[in-house]
Amino acid sequence: MTIIAIQGAAGVDDVPGIDRLADQAELRFAATVDELRHALVGADIMLGWDFAAGGLDQAWDVAGDLRWVHWAGAGIDAMMFPDFAASDVVLTNSRGVFDRAMAEYVLGFVLSFAKRFPETQSFQGKRDWRWRPTHRIAGASALVVGTGSVGREIARVLGANGMVVSGVARAARAGDNDFVTIHGSDDLDGALAGADYVVAIPPLTAETAGMFGAAQFKAMKPTARFINMGRGQLIDEAALIAALKAFHIAGAALDVFETEPLPEASPLWDRPNVIVSPHMSGDYEGHEEDVVGLFVANFERYKAGQPLANVVDKVLGFAAG
Repeated sequence: MTIIAIQGAAGVDDVPGIDRLADQAELRFAATVDELRHALVGADIMLGWDFAAGGLDQAWDVAGDLRWVHWAGAGIDAMMFPDFAASDVVLTNSRGVFDRAMAEYVLGFVLSFAKRFPETQSFQGKRDWRWRPTHRIAGASALVVGTGSVGREIARVLGANGMVVSGVARAARAGDNDFVTIHGSDDLDGALAGADYVVAIPPLTAETAGMFGAAQFKAMKPTARFINMGRGQLIDEAALIAALKAFHIAGAALDVFETEPLPEASPLWDRPNVIVSPHMSGDYEGHEEDVVGLFVANFERYKAGQPLANVVDKVLGFAAG
C-alpha cells in the first residue's frame, strides 16, 4: 500500500477530508520533526501541511523512498533546501486554491485606503463625527508585481472594479488578457513611477528576495500605496519604514513580514498609514478542505500514472502553466 507521510499534523482531524484516502494508502501523521523522521521511512508521498513546522530538511536522510511532495501552500520557498531542490522528487503546490480569496483581500485593502475606513473606525472609537472626502478607485492605476495565478486573479478583480492594471513579470510582453501592459522586471522602477497602488505577489526566489528597497519606494509616487501579499523577504522592511516616515509613499498594507509573528517592537504596528495583517489573506473558511481536495485529485492521478497538476519547477521556484 502507498504510504503518505503528513507533515505538521497530529491526526486525521487536523487535515479535513484526508480520511477519503484511508482505504487507499497508509496515512502517517507527524506533528514534530522526530515523528516526521519515523513517518518518512518507506513513505512514497509527503503532504506538507504546515509551512511553519518545516522539518523535511532535518529528515531528508531517511526519505530515500520519497517520490512526490505536495505542499499545502502556494509559495514553496519553505521547501527549497538544496538537497531537495537537486533531487528527483516531484514537488506540487496548491496553486489556484487561494487566488480568489487573496484577490478579494487586495480589493479590501485598496478600498480601505480609498474610502479611508481605518480613519473612520478610529474616529468612531473617539465618538468624533468628522466628515472627509474619499477617493474613487475607478480609473486608478494598479501595478501587480508577479503575474502568476494569484497576480492574474488580482488583476481581474481590480480591473472589474474599473482600475487600470499593469503587471511586472520576468520578461515584458504585450497582448495580455488580464493586464494592460506587462513590464519586464528590469523595468520595475519605471513601472512603479506611474502606479497609485503597487501589489507585490511574486514567488520568493533568489532573484526576487529584497526586490523592494529604498530605490523602489523612492521611485513610487508620494500618493501611492504599497501592498505586500507575497513574502516579507521581498522587501527591505527598514527601507519601507523609512519611506513611510518620510512620506515617500502614502501608506502600506502588509500581510507578510520579514519576521512572523511581527515583533511587538516593530514600528509598523503604530504607523497610522499602515495596515498590519497576520498572514491570513488566503485563509478563508473551507480552504483546508479545498487543499485536501486538490491533493486527493492529484493522488488519483499519481495512482493512475497520469501527469500531476501544479508541478513546481524547482529551478525557477514556482509552478508554471
